[in-house]
Amino acid sequence: MNKKILFPPVNQQMELIKRGTSEIIPEEELVKKLEKSLKENKPLNIKLGCDPTRPDLHIGHSVVLRKLAQFQQLGHQAILIIGDFTGMIGDPSERNSSRPSLSFEEARENGKTYFEQASKILDRDKTKIVYNSEWLGKMSFEDVIKLSSKYTIARMLERDDFTKRYKNGIPISMHEFLYPLAQAMDSVAIKSDIELGGTDQKFNLLVGRDIQREFGLPPQVILTMPLLLGTDGVEKMSKSMDNYIGINETPKEIYGKTLSIPDDLIYLYYLLTTDVTDQELKSIKQDLDNQQVNPRVLKRTLARKLVEMYHSSNAAIEAEREFDNIFVKKGLPDEIPTYSFEKGKSVIDILELIMEVGFASSKSEARRLVEQGGVTIDGEKINDIKYILKLDIERILKVGKRNFVKIICSK
Repeated sequence: MNKKILFPPVNQQMELIKRGTSEIIPEEELVKKLEKSLKENKPLNIKLGCDPTRPDLHIGHSVVLRKLAQFQQLGHQAILIIGDFTGMIGDPSERNSSRPSLSFEEARENGKTYFEQASKILDRDKTKIVYNSEWLGKMSFEDVIKLSSKYTIARMLERDDFTKRYKNGIPISMHEFLYPLAQAMDSVAIKSDIELGGTDQKFNLLVGRDIQREFGLPPQVILTMPLLLGTDGVEKMSKSMDNYIGINETPKEIYGKTLSIPDDLIYLYYLLTTDVTDQELKSIKQDLDNQQVNPRVLKRTLARKLVEMYHSSNAAIEAEREFDNIFVKKGLPDEIPTYSFEKGKSVIDILELIMEVGFASSKSEARRLVEQGGVTIDGEKINDIKYILKLDIERILKVGKRNFVKIICSK
């Protein structure tokens, strides 16, 4: 006899599930699945596919992971599918060109890293981890042909990114059409009841519903989450855009980056990246509408919460203290890394120095940092890209808001 699972009432489950959600397709089917789950005392299979091409997670990735964690809290089975096989194809979603594929070994290694980081959000002991090579790798060419016959090219071209590329004459490889079908086979293999994804995954998730029907299975409900804008407030959070807050970053980095987000993103960040209550959200909304409340106060609280989530409350207190010391009191960090030059080197130009200590990867990037006023030596701003620094005494170089290094000259 199955152990009795204490599922909350369906209306309470729906209240939590709908929080922050972009779309549920179709919502009435989700309600029926929850009712059946409650009646049969059987958890639903909640699927989330993981793209192993991006092993470093940021809080943009946390949005959908946190939704998966909420399903765990409600008593359902979280299934994390590591796309070690589909990683060799490369998901073309939101791409203007074909994405480079990974080797099987790279996909597997990235998948391990992904799960280690995701475990900061999910209940590790209640998360089922599977690799889609377990079933996709066993499919014969005959199986692939039969699967391909279940979907038309016309349907594939309904996808926005494929449509744009086709109209603009940008090549679309045949293997890219196989990605949504392979992702759909994941849903078939694990008998997915609900699949989660970002809004950019909507097409792929819908294909999963269609292919499940073809295999005689009840179609999954799909639930999409918003794509979190990055710290620039313009582009989707992405490491390549350098507008991300990494969940594995230091407390100092998480705190400082959070304070840099635009004011109009404060509410959304609270909603999608934290566990604040609905009552707290209401209060935050009121404070944001109140011109007498400085939004920076809300951002400081948000920054502390994020550091606490991925590190500890003590780390949050220390990160705030150090931030205030550097940026409010104009002090210096407690610990500054050092860089020593070889004996005999007496001078260095500012651009070479910035590259030498690793604060820029190219001369053009170093020049941009100087021209934007982001470089100081011993607290004095350096505006001249031809500035020559004498290596005669110990000095403090600061580049950007949080990069410090102590320059030491070997005697």
